[in-house]
Parts: sequence; C-alpha cells; structure tokens
Amino acid sequence: MRTHKCGELNTKHLGEEVSLCGWVHRRRDHGGVIFIDLRDRTGLTQVVFDPDSPDTFAIAESVRSEYVLRVEGVVRPRPEGTINKNMETGEIEVLVKQVEVLNESETPPFPLESEIDVNEETRLRYRYIDLRRADMQKKMRVRRDVTRHLRHFLDEHEFYEIETPYLTKATPEGARDYIVPSRTHENAFFALPQSPQLYKQLLMISGMDRYYQVVRCFRDEDLRADRQPEFTQLDIETSFMNEDQIMELMEEMIRGLFAEILDVKLDDKFPVMTYQEAMNRYGSDRPDLRIPLELVDIADEMMEVDFKVFSGPAKDPNGRVVAMRVPNGSEMSRKEIDDLTKYVSIYGAKGLAYIKVNDRDAGVEGLQSPIVKFAPDEVWEKVLTKTGAQTGDLIFFGADKTHVVNESMGALRVKLGIDRNLLEGKWKPLWVVDFPMFEWDDKSQRWNAIHHPFTAPSCTIEELEANPGAALSRAYDLVLNGLEVGGGSIRINRTTMQHKVFRILGIDEQEAREKFGFLLDALKYGCPPHGGVAFGLDRLVMLMTGATSIRDVIAFPKTQTAACPLIDAPAMVNDAQLRELGIRLRKKAVKEEPKNS
Repeated sequence: MRTHKCGELNTKHLGEEVSLCGWVHRRRDHGGVIFIDLRDRTGLTQVVFDPDSPDTFAIAESVRSEYVLRVEGVVRPRPEGTINKNMETGEIEVLVKQVEVLNESETPPFPLESEIDVNEETRLRYRYIDLRRADMQKKMRVRRDVTRHLRHFLDEHEFYEIETPYLTKATPEGARDYIVPSRTHENAFFALPQSPQLYKQLLMISGMDRYYQVVRCFRDEDLRADRQPEFTQLDIETSFMNEDQIMELMEEMIRGLFAEILDVKLDDKFPVMTYQEAMNRYGSDRPDLRIPLELVDIADEMMEVDFKVFSGPAKDPNGRVVAMRVPNGSEMSRKEIDDLTKYVSIYGAKGLAYIKVNDRDAGVEGLQSPIVKFAPDEVWEKVLTKTGAQTGDLIFFGADKTHVVNESMGALRVKLGIDRNLLEGKWKPLWVVDFPMFEWDDKSQRWNAIHHPFTAPSCTIEELEANPGAALSRAYDLVLNGLEVGGGSIRINRTTMQHKVFRILGIDEQEAREKFGFLLDALKYGCPPHGGVAFGLDRLVMLMTGATSIRDVIAFPKTQTAACPLIDAPAMVNDAQLRELGIRLRKKAVKEEPKNS
C-alpha cells in the first residue's frame, strides 16, 4: 500500500513518485491550497492538495483529524521561506495526485497535536489514542531498542534465552501472589510468578550455565509511580561466577546500553558502597549520588546536653541523631521550613529542628535558631566543624529511632536536592553491597529475609546460627539516580545452608518440604555455585526516557488501583464459570442501621 513511511522522505527523494499511508495529524486550508501533516510512527510529512485536481481536493476538504489516508504524489522541495527545520521532512512536501480515505474517525477524546495536559484516567481509557502521540511512540521505540540491545549483549556472551512457566506455585517473596484456580485439580490453585527465581536456579542445577529471560512478573501489592501489578524484568542467572564477576559483566552491559541508546558515557567503573555506609551517609540503601547533601552523625556531641529531644535518641542504642548541611539554605523562609517539617512528618518525624548560619566567623552569636540555647557553645562549634558549615548555610537535624531518622532525613535530602536544583551530573550509578541477611520484625517476633530466602550469606553456617542479626548477605543492588534498577545475589547451593536459613526464618521442616521440596531435592544433586540479577526493565526505560512513571513506558498499564480503564478489568465472572471452578463468592456482611426508638 505504501512505498515509503512518513518520516523517511528528504531531498534525496525529490521528483520521485511515492505512496504514503497514515493519520491526519493536522489540516490547514490556506484559501485555495490544503496542507495536511500526514503521520505514522516514523514522523510527519506535509502533503499538499491543489484545486487543479478537483477530485482529490474535494476529498481533502472533507477529511478531519485522525482520518486514515493513503496518498500518491510527487516529492518536491518546499517553497523558499516555508522550510520547517523542526521536522525531519521539513525541506520537502508531497504534491498529491491521488488520495484514498482508508477510514474515518470521530473527534478524538483529546488532541494529539498539542502539548495539552490530559487526565491520566482519560489517557488510559483511550490508550490506543494516547499511544499515537509522538512522545509515547518515542518511548515505545526506546523500549524496543533497550530490549533489543540487552538481548544482543547476552546472546553475544553465550546466555541462553529460556522461558519459564507462568502458572506456578505460591512462594513467599515479600508480596502477595495473584492466585489462579485450577478447573482440573479441585480446590487447588496456581500462582502467577513474582519472579522466575526458583526456576532459574533449577536451570543452573540442570547445567544450562547461563540463562536470561525478558519475563513478565506479577505482584499483588500496593502501587506507586514505579510499581505495577504486572511488570517486566530482565532476569539473568549464571553458574561458576562470583559476585564481583557478575557485577563487572552487568556494568559492561549497562555501559554499552547507555552508550548506544542515549550516547551517554557512564563511569568506566561503577562505585561500590556497603549498605551500612549508604544508610549512614544518606539514610537510604538506594542513594541518589547526584545530590551532594549528606547526613552527619552527631550523637556523641549530643549525649550530655539538656535538650532531651537530642540526648534521648543519642543515648538510645536504637536511636540516631544527625545533622545535614544545606549550602546557602539560610535564604529559606519560615514558611518553606514549615512545609518541610510537614513533609518529614509523613515519614514519622515529630519535628524538624534547624539552625541558620548567618555568620560562621561569629561562632554561636552568628547562629539563628530556637534550639541554640539548649546546648553549650562548644557543642554547636563541634557540630559546625563536623558538618563543614559556612556563612549562609542552614543545618537541619533529625533525632529519633534510627529507622525514622533514616527515612525522614533521607527523603528530605532528596527533596531538597531536587527542589533547590543541587544535582551534580546527570547519571550516577552505584553498586550497594553487604546487605544484612535478615531484619527483625517486632510485630511477628521473627526474622525476615532482606532479599529472599535463597540468598547466600557471606559467613559460615555456624556464624549464621550464632548471630543471625550480624550476618551479611552476598547480595548486590544496582542503583541509578536514587532508584534501584537491578538487584541480585549469589544463591545458596548447599542443602544444609538452605535448611538453616529456612529455620532462622521460622520455616520448619514440614513447611519447607511442602513449599520448597523440589528445590531441596535438586540441591542434593551437584548444584553448582551460581548467582544472578534481575533488572526492572520498565524502571530502566522510565529513567532513560525521562518519564516520571513506569506507566508512561508500558503500552497498556494498570492504574494506581491495579485496574485497567481500557478494558474495564478486573471484572466479575458469571456463576457458571465459578461453579466449574468450585468457587463460591462470599458477600460482605451489611451492618444493620439501629432502629429509632
């Protein structure tokens, strides 16, 4: 039907007869001559209708936005003064000889040719229209290019692409499973996989050596801008490589990806930071290194002050007191500081103390704050020196339980860095390593796995049993601009260690056999040392395209309530289907209104 695509034509095609197909992006009637910008996924071409061809001109008069056309004509240069340098095809136009309306269109629910802000619910309801927009087409093209590059790299490094099942078994991985009832196995259920974790470990035991998969995963969890109930990850596993070798290979892959897709040169060697250092300096295990602000521990300085807001957490083994210097922050108004105080309260902080450094050379006399009077001059002098404060700076303080301080001050650091335009550099990758194996849950009075229960510890089985809280894992996360884009670990490859980890997590022999018997059996048959990593493909593409939500880089995403407005899912199923599956729905109890006496 067509000889060329709309975005392909240029001055090399002058004089050629061409055939184009596409949508009417914009129509302009200039009193005797009609111009239409014809659009397909490659771009736009201006096509011209002359009244000297009355039949085609009459059709051009009748078409409207988003009509689908096929045109035949001759490529000619645009008249002098009408060249559009903002268009790839801006030096040429096509004088139409024949036109065919392939389909009409109703008025779209929102305009495609303008930058008007459209409600996201509307965009998702009419996603097939939204995806026609140039910005969305560009994002989908980048996604295609990213996936193609990653596949090519792994193919070149002798990885096998192997598919694993979507109908599998429920396993504890930190989020709820999506459950699928089985018609042929009464009262039994499949689960959609949160990841192919156990299958890829079985592939290593099978001798596949190097595996990867661009795979769909499912998690029934609360959603955020960078989360979806179904998402895509690049899943990788390899045998006979340690964590340093895996990280080095993945660095090479990511560097090549950014060089090819964005023409960006990342660091020749990504920095590596321990989990503990990241938490100490940034309050987060996924710090954005573009932001120069850091947390400085001042518990020692505050231990004996009369100000119990500071001295209490300083003396508490589970408490933390930190200071964070904001360069030129003294210019902030009281309203701005009040707004920031309200912001950190979201993360459990009870307040946000501060000091404005109006004159560093004047010592305490040069400080402005209601808290200065609560500590001796020498304490504040130590704090100023420790934070490196200068005239015009502002110092924020956090004092509370360690997790509250980390979460609130870590979030404040990011907000200040972005709002005050403090970012240094555009891309800052980082490996975070030496995560704790477990974290203690006070509510359930048990240990939980930080990553998953198949991650290998970096200590012996005896050391693990003696002090689970001190054990570190052989896990590694790749962080880019404050977002975790990939995470992995060396796996447990011995049955004795796997049993020990299960027991520490409160999984007894019977439960372990019931849920993971196939893995425990497989580990007995010569399981090689192995490890892997999974990259969040949606999140990676989101970063690379500058999108603010992964919904903008997924063709048909769900809303933040895990619904699809386009096809109106999830939806009820009929009684016959439920009976066939042996399922009966329970109706919610309705509270009776109290009767008036």
